[in-house]
Amino acid sequence: MQSDEKKVNDRKIYNLLGLMTKSRKLVSGSFMAERAVKDGSARLVIVSEDASDNTKKLFRNKCEFYQVPYYIFGNSENIGQAMGKEARVTLAVTDNGFAGSLKKLLD
Repeated sequence: MQSDEKKVNDRKIYNLLGLMTKSRKLVSGSFMAERAVKDGSARLVIVSEDASDNTKKLFRNKCEFYQVPYYIFGNSENIGQAMGKEARVTLAVTDNGFAGSLKKLLD
């Protein structure tokens, strides 16, 4: 039962990522996500589970410093597929409403 709930929740997250991509409320890729964190436009950051340890550490430290919520979720292939792009390891949500909805699903 728990597994089915997790699958449904994961599907909701991936669907939301697709919706945010279409409405241009997120940026993806390490460079763009890091820039969004630094310039204050990032409301939430997701790093994929299969990201390198260095990437995870970099974003954990940046997000802690700039006080941006940080999550490790999914794998780069599924994240990219949800966005209609190639594999994506990092992304930053730039909209408060979407970030709040995503945070509820990720917590």
